[in-house]
Amino acid sequence: MAIKRVWIEEGCTLCGLCEDSCPEVFELGEENSQVKEDADLAANEECIRQAAEECPVEVIQFEED
Repeated sequence: MAIKRVWIEEGCTLCGLCEDSCPEVFELGEENSQVKEDADLAANEECIRQAAEECPVEVIQFEED
């Protein structure tokens, strides 16, 4: 199944693991991590899944087709 949407829920601790795992999709903001607007989700599915799995506070969510 393809990932069609990615978001970060409240509670991000700005640890930076998502940006380390998948810099093409995630970036650190001032108050939380965020998904880049122009991110190619289809090309980065593997690292999106990895970032979600590694997130220590489990706030990275994604929706599949």
